Amino acid sequence: MSLLVKRPGLLTTVQDLGRYGAQKYGVIVSGAVDRLALRLANLLVGNEENAACLEMTIIGPEIVLEQPVLIAICGADLSPTLDGNPLPRWKTIAAPGGSVLKFGKPQEGCRAYLAVGGGLDVAAEMNSRSTYLRAQIGGFQGRALQEGDRIPLGSASERTARLQRLLTGAAAADSLAVSRWSVAQELIPAYSPQPVLHVTAGQEYELFDQESQYRFFHEPFTVLAQSDRMGYRLQGSGLQLAEPKEMLSSAVTFGTVQVPPDGNPIVLMADHQTTGGYPKIAQVISTDLPLLAQVNLGGKVGFQLLDLREAQQRALAQQAALRTLQLGLRQLVH
Repeated sequence: MSLLVKRPGLLTTVQDLGRYGAQKYGVIVSGAVDRLALRLANLLVGNEENAACLEMTIIGPEIVLEQPVLIAICGADLSPTLDGNPLPRWKTIAAPGGSVLKFGKPQEGCRAYLAVGGGLDVAAEMNSRSTYLRAQIGGFQGRALQEGDRIPLGSASERTARLQRLLTGAAAADSLAVSRWSVAQELIPAYSPQPVLHVTAGQEYELFDQESQYRFFHEPFTVLAQSDRMGYRLQGSGLQLAEPKEMLSSAVTFGTVQVPPDGNPIVLMADHQTTGGYPKIAQVISTDLPLLAQVNLGGKVGFQLLDLREAQQRALAQQAALRTLQLGLRQLVH
């Protein structure tokens, strides 16, 4: 059981939810940039939420599905087709063996996630199958996919098998079938090329002068071409501390907004370092990270302050909606 890569796309890697437990040794978490999209795709095909998927950036790959499999595509709209038939996102799809999955022009967002029933059976490194490109560890040989790669698939769970039987029913084994069920609209992020991201105040927020604090929340910032999975470099009106201050390195996380001496913020992404020494003006809330993940180079972001209690309530509401989807899918196969 495997996927054959005919064309790799711009940047296609194997990712799960990340490599936890080793940051104290300087090993980064990595994992999917849009973690919600990966979790939803896995649930739709009967996998555990942390199963390895393909993360596809801007230009998707061309892949031969060598056996009949369940697939789901979540995240960006990269115009997916199966044997020329347009495919929806956020649904479960039964794909026949030998069918060819292709992606075309990006329509919305920049990162899509392909989950396959059974997950991608690549070797785990430090309890994760995520690819960390700079260190060349994890994923498929520690690198982005290349033409001719065969990605092994894991054994499908009983839940996956039941979903596949329910979906195909009396249809022929060599026909495409798309589920009537899908992810609820309230769980699908409102991707935008110019999102306003909610943040909580960073540890050093009060050290910035009042003009910088005002500009941070009232002026847009452009995502520069130097941005990558490690961090989004933003350009806008320069942000400055009220007075020079020597900073000690401290822990950072996905969504931390640091401001280096040039005054242009950097929002840390999935491949962020474990510590940083620049002042931290803000922290993007977890439920808005998918919006950030889908902003392409040249896009713009704005920031809006949110109190910690509201951020926590939004995170709890998202978790409750995920559990509802999980329970609903389980009801389908019982």
